[in-house]
Amino acid sequence: MREWVGVFHKVQRIIARPEVFMEVSESLYNEDGLVSIHNHDFLNESAFKKAYKRGVEANESDLNWRWRVKVGLWAAKHAVMLSGDFVECGVNKGFLSSAIMEYLDWNKQKKRFYLFDTFSGLDESLVSKEERRSGRVEQARVMYRECYQEVLKNFKEFKRVKIVRGSVPTSLKAVNIERVSFLSLDMNNAKPELGAIRFFWPKLVRGAVVLLDDYAYTGYEPQKKSMDKFVRDKQIEVLPLPTGQGLLLKV
Repeated sequence: MREWVGVFHKVQRIIARPEVFMEVSESLYNEDGLVSIHNHDFLNESAFKKAYKRGVEANESDLNWRWRVKVGLWAAKHAVMLSGDFVECGVNKGFLSSAIMEYLDWNKQKKRFYLFDTFSGLDESLVSKEERRSGRVEQARVMYRECYQEVLKNFKEFKRVKIVRGSVPTSLKAVNIERVSFLSLDMNNAKPELGAIRFFWPKLVRGAVVLLDDYAYTGYEPQKKSMDKFVRDKQIEVLPLPTGQGLLLKV
C-alpha cells in the first residue's frame, strides 16, 4: 500500500508541477502517447534493441514507438509456434515487419511472410466521408510517399518474403495463402481493414494473432467501429491496448 501511495504522490507532483517531470523521467516510459511508471525493462533486452534498430533502419527514422513494436514482437513470437504464414497489410517501409524478421531470425523459419501495401500511401478511393472530414487524406499525403523500390531493397536479405503491391482487399487475391498464424492490419482507414479481416478470418488457425495497429488510437474511431461490428458478429472482443493498438485471438 505504501508503494502505491508513493506512486500516487509522484504522479500528483508531475501533474501539479511539470518541471518535476525531469526529476522522475528515468523511471517513466513516455513515448507514442503512452506514459507509464510501470516496469518496461524490455527496453534493455539485447534481442529487443537489435530488432527495434532493424525497424528504424528500414524506416530511415525512429518513430519512437518502442512499446508498440514490443507488442508486435510478442505477438509474432507466439504466432511463429503455430502452423500458418505471416501477413502484414499496411507495410509502408517495413518498420514492424523488419523488426519481427530480425527478432525471429526469419531466415531460419519455414514460414512465408506476405507484405501487402500500395507502397505509395492511401488509396483515396477507399477513404470514407467520415475519415475525410478528420483530415485523413491530407495527413497521409504528408506522411507517405512512393517507397516500393526501397522496400524491395530492404527485404532482400530475408528469405520467403512475398511483397504484393496494390490496394487491399483486391490485391489479396494475387497470391494463394492457405493458413495464417499472424495478421497485422495497419492501413489507416476502415474499408480495407474490414476487407482484409473478412478475407483472412477463415484462413486464421486456432490461436492466431490479429494485431490492429490503429484500433484504440485517437482519431481512428471509424476503424474501431468497423472492427467492433465484425467481432461482435463472431461473439468475441478486441482487447484495446494503451499503445493505441488492438489485439485479437482466433479461438
